[in-house]
This record gives sequence, structure tokens and C-alpha cells, in this order.
Amino acid sequence: MAGFDFLNPILNPILNPLLTLVNDPNNPMFGAIIGVFIISTIIAFLITLANKLLVDQDRLQFLQQEMKDYQQEMMAAQKSGDPKKLKEVQKKQEKFMSLQKEMMFNSFKPMIVTMVPILLVFYWLAGNPLVSQFYVQLPTFGYYVFLVPLFQWIATIFYPVGAVTPFATISWLGWYILVSFAMSMVFRKFLGLKGGGM
Repeated sequence: MAGFDFLNPILNPILNPLLTLVNDPNNPMFGAIIGVFIISTIIAFLITLANKLLVDQDRLQFLQQEMKDYQQEMMAAQKSGDPKKLKEVQKKQEKFMSLQKEMMFNSFKPMIVTMVPILLVFYWLAGNPLVSQFYVQLPTFGYYVFLVPLFQWIATIFYPVGAVTPFATISWLGWYILVSFAMSMVFRKFLGLKGGGM
């Protein structure tokens, strides 16, 4: 990956030790699996912390409730078939649109701050030979519950070379997503975030 080779001298000393933190002679991929777990956990924490610091959680909850109320009011007016009620609700649409815009802007603030560093780490992970070649064995039940076959099929559409892993396994990216999702939920609960999303 020649485009961002300048990152290697910066990220290698920071992230490579995480990939070799645990060495198991019987399973050489185990260290990379633990390393991606740690990196994913750190990134999930940083994203959650950015959400906590950059988004007014009370305002976000208020906006979500206002939008939900408006949508219920609109559905009720449509079901009633009363043109007066429908016109009355449609008058509120401009306010609804401004609330929706404000909510989207608040949701994007943390993404704007965290996106570039995370993409650089992803680029480094994808190009690292310790990471790009490992896979994690899942229990067969978990393999189907997490819809892995569906995601693997989608991956073969966008990334046909190297997207296939052995049965009931996920690649480093699947492992990253699984860990990140789980840890984000834990951190959101721990930090008391009220809104949904990651």
C-alpha cells in the first residue's frame, strides 16, 4: 500500500507492539487477534468519548422525542383522512425539517473529528501482514446469528479477491466490527450516552 507509506514510521512503533503483545507458538495469529481487539476497543472508546464531549445529549434526546411526536401526529392525521388535521400537521413540517437538520448536524460532529485518524489506522491495519491474513473461528451458532454468511457474500461483491475465509470464520475486519460494536455499547452505557448509534 504505497499511498500512505509515510504512516508506517509513525504507526508501526505504536500499533505493532499491540499485535505482538501475546505470543502463542501454537497459534501465531492469536497475537494479531488480541491486537485488533485492543485497537478496536480503543477506537470504540475514543468515538464514544467524542460523542459524549461533542454532542449535547439532553438536546439530542429532546430532538428525537420531537421528531417521534411529529411522525406519530402525521400518521394519525393521515389515518383519519381529515384534510384540516393533515393541513395543520403539514404546517409543522418546516419546523420538523429544521429539527431533523439540527439532529443530523449534532450526530455528525463526532464523526468529523474522528473519521480521518480512524481511516488512517484502518489503512495501516489492512496493509499489515500480521492483520490482513488472520481470521477468527466463530461457533457455528454465532456464525449464523451474526449473519456472517450474508456479510461475506456482500464482501465478495465489493472485494472479490481475498474476501473468502474458511467456514464459520471472520476476517480481521469482521472481528474489528464485532468487537467495536460490543465495546461501543459497553462504553455508551458506562458514559451515560442517551442517544442511539455508535
